[in-house]
Amino acid sequence: MENLQELLKSYSKDEESYKKLLKLTEELVEEREKVKSHLNLLERAIKSDYDSIVITTLELDQPGPEIVYVNDGFTRMTGYTREEAIGKTPRILQGPKTDRAVIDTLKKRLQEGQSFFGHTINYRKDGSEFINQWDIHPLTNDEGEITHWVSYQHDITERKRSEKKVVDTEIEFDRLTEESKKTLVDLDVQGNIVTSNKAFRDLLGYDDEELKKKKIWNLLDEKHVENFRHKFEKFKPSDFQGADYELVLINKMGHPVEVKVDTRLLSIDDQTVVRASFQNKSLQKRIMALLKQRSNSLDRMFDKSKEFRYRMVKGEDGKLLFSNVSGFFSSITGISEDKADQMPWQELVHSADFAKAEKHYERVLAGMPNTEQYRIKSAAGEYITVIDYAKPVWNDDKSSINEIKGSISTEISSENKSRKLQS
Repeated sequence: MENLQELLKSYSKDEESYKKLLKLTEELVEEREKVKSHLNLLERAIKSDYDSIVITTLELDQPGPEIVYVNDGFTRMTGYTREEAIGKTPRILQGPKTDRAVIDTLKKRLQEGQSFFGHTINYRKDGSEFINQWDIHPLTNDEGEITHWVSYQHDITERKRSEKKVVDTEIEFDRLTEESKKTLVDLDVQGNIVTSNKAFRDLLGYDDEELKKKKIWNLLDEKHVENFRHKFEKFKPSDFQGADYELVLINKMGHPVEVKVDTRLLSIDDQTVVRASFQNKSLQKRIMALLKQRSNSLDRMFDKSKEFRYRMVKGEDGKLLFSNVSGFFSSITGISEDKADQMPWQELVHSADFAKAEKHYERVLAGMPNTEQYRIKSAAGEYITVIDYAKPVWNDDKSSINEIKGSISTEISSENKSRKLQS
């Protein structure tokens, strides 16, 4: 800290300037530590549920989304260090056997702003193959705009199923690998816990012998106990074959855990068994809350003077014109807000990037939010690289797109280097 203070003093013109600079630096350091704390908390929360976490930017076309964060699990799973992965695209994991149909479906879902679940063959840094399963979700800002994608990943290649009582040989590979990551319990027709996998034991904190002494309703909160007890006392196959329930379990510490339960019937040694598969909804909510908190913390660290918002409409000739700009448009571009009204976007964008920007806006006019990076002319007469997130504005009956609205930032582009205006 002494070295930092000395450095700050050397850049300060007087004692008052030094105090202000020191205060600002301390606030930034404190904010950074909060972000690191949030990340550490997140990783501890999901350590037993996900092998890897990757957060990327929005760009889906070539060269692809940029990795901005990976956890330690990603390094263990792929062999790439954080330094090697950050700034690259997740396509570094793809290879000859990667299923293009799965990748195309993933891309289409993300272009639509939707979550994606799927798996295909990926490749580690040393070239070895593994089956990577993704669960990808959008991260949004306070205005509901997608800013990043977060991907939870599993290596499901060698997932052991030793704790499963039975393997149904007629279930295709997809179902087997899907089932290997689930939280499972097998129950007899009286509701006794016959067996459970490690994921279920970890979820509630009980060991195998403790669970075998319990009925399933002994693990439920009070409002669900009688209903489930009754289902087993009056056992009907229709209550459990392909059924799903929203329940609250109580773990060994007495804390509630919200779950979604899917049940089906199996026949094991001529005995009917209810196999229950649990999804931890409490954990999912906690993860999304932490990620949102992290995203908001990072947003506060960005310099908001380096972005502006805009709206565009079609002119009489069908060309897109600025209809409104706000934020720091004038300070970034040197153009007044009045002059920007009805100005074609081409007057702002570098001519070499016209084709890129035009394709960007065409995608938005086709109804898809899109992100693109290009260069615009700055107030200093230079061209600076920006990233533009734009989305369509539909008319009232959703039959056509009247406008485009977007946000342009000079802060988070991957290549924020100014270039002198070429004559």
